[in-house]
Amino acid sequence: MLPTKVTIVEVGPRDGLQNEKQQISKEDKIILIDLLVDAGFSIIESGSIVSKDKVPQMQDTLDILNHIKVKPNVKHQVLIPNVKGLEKLLEHNDKVKNYNQNYIDTIAVFTAASDSFCKKNINKSIAESLVEYKKVINMARENHIKVRGYISCCLGCPYEGEVAFDQVLNVAKELYNLGCYEISIADTIGIGSAGNVQELLFYLSKSISLNNFSVHFHDTYGQALANVYASLLMGISVIDSSVSGLGGCPYAGYASGNLATEDLLFLLNNLKIKTNVNFDKLLLASNFVANKLKIPVRSKVFNALLAKEKYESKTDII
Repeated sequence: MLPTKVTIVEVGPRDGLQNEKQQISKEDKIILIDLLVDAGFSIIESGSIVSKDKVPQMQDTLDILNHIKVKPNVKHQVLIPNVKGLEKLLEHNDKVKNYNQNYIDTIAVFTAASDSFCKKNINKSIAESLVEYKKVINMARENHIKVRGYISCCLGCPYEGEVAFDQVLNVAKELYNLGCYEISIADTIGIGSAGNVQELLFYLSKSISLNNFSVHFHDTYGQALANVYASLLMGISVIDSSVSGLGGCPYAGYASGNLATEDLLFLLNNLKIKTNVNFDKLLLASNFVANKLKIPVRSKVFNALLAKEKYESKTDII
């Protein structure tokens, strides 16, 4: 049975932008996030606190957090790679707690189901990353901050190929036992298909309730929406996506961006699944960020609607 409501975790301002070559200004990032707030998203991954040398696009995250719109029902999640990053976030929270600015009460950590990918991505093995995240999660929980965990390469790795379900489960158990309230199962290179998505989720469900999982699909092989539908049928009700289909994978150059939020919302609306996201306002955000990045919008739905509008305007003239 399909869920009646789905939470879309909008990851464009972080996972989307950090993989785009073209830099955009701090001011434009603030406008983008504010447009997404206006569109009705309840969770927006608004940045990450990382070394500016490694991820230049994210160097102004803390400043951005001071200027984006504050709404009581909107959470701005921040990706944290290590204790140092969390310490900086706690300093931010301490400064803003008595003001009308964004106090961050949700963070994310990320590891992988593939040791090779983990080493390439964060220069740590899976085991080493979990040692670091144990410190991060403990410190976060001491400060009443919830932690969401990402597992990359759950359905395939650019270095190791097929990834055993047992590897995914082992990492998921570690994150769950460390205290992650939710674990996002990521198909980082977009290699998964509906059948093995359901097989993986069923395998995980034998040890951890699927209520603790969300999904995160890339659309390299055009399977992302099919994989979403397969996940919905399994009862998944939290889905990551990126406005305008932004993103990619720096360690798999052929991998395309995240599932476009516009395409996801079109599907969910047609399935009569509630999201509280306004479709027209989402399109405004999509068009805005694509223009600032000087790239075409990567959403099939956006481009179909644009083509339809152009066709109908020509027909009206005739």
